[in-house]
Amino acid sequence: SFIADMHRAFRARHDYVVEALNAMPGVRCLPSRGAFYAFPLMQAVIERLKLKDDLDLGEYLINEAGVALVPGSAFGAPGYMRLSFATGLDNLKKGLQRIATALRT
Repeated sequence: SFIADMHRAFRARHDYVVEALNAMPGVRCLPSRGAFYAFPLMQAVIERLKLKDDLDLGEYLINEAGVALVPGSAFGAPGYMRLSFATGLDNLKKGLQRIATALRT
């Protein structure tokens, strides 16, 4: 059915995003529970890049990777970033590759 197909598609996106984020040095991401967002802890990345906070990391990722993540401080969780996986898997793969490349600096 359509709903079962969509559930499988979002599960695949979720699993890919969580695995890709956890493969990045200094990034820790727990699986989400029913949301269309990943919420990785990126404080170690912020410190390694000598950035002030998650707002600076958001700006850094827009400038260096061309990818927009929402700083966790907007949700009362500084050091975290919110990433939506409500887009196609190809877009997610490209975006996460650009993030990984930008974080290797």
